[in-house]
Amino acid sequence: MKRLMLLPLAACTLLSACSRAEEIGSVNTNWRLTGSDRVVIEAYDDPLVEGVTCYVSRARTGGIKGAVGLAEDPNEASIACRQVGELRFREPLRQQQEVFTERMSVIFKALHVVRTVDARRNTLVYLTYSDRIISGSAQNAVTAVPVPRSTVIPVAK
Repeated sequence: MKRLMLLPLAACTLLSACSRAEEIGSVNTNWRLTGSDRVVIEAYDDPLVEGVTCYVSRARTGGIKGAVGLAEDPNEASIACRQVGELRFREPLRQQQEVFTERMSVIFKALHVVRTVDARRNTLVYLTYSDRIISGSAQNAVTAVPVPRSTVIPVAK
């Protein structure tokens, strides 16, 4: 069962539809001689909804382990998704779908962003959370992008 949680991460790595983070800023939070801990701001463009970008802020562990990718980043993350252009749907959306995955440790922890369609309110809702192979975290954040009433969100049946 725990191995199944790695499948979305592996699929995201193999598929070109999965977005990559674009780091757009950061601040140092804990200075270290070998590399500071930081809070980074990353932008993710929704791969199926042109015109929506999600901004995720999260802690990154510095030091030697952080520099070589062996550190485990904290669970905390914040998200704000916004309409940044004309909305275009590349294909019908699933009711709920993982759209971004980013590792937070070598293999044990990942940050996820899931899109849910709120058809009644014509809104795209984005949730961010982290999980581990052994245990997840209840820490999460949510944001929403309202879609104009004149544009119907196409939902796959």
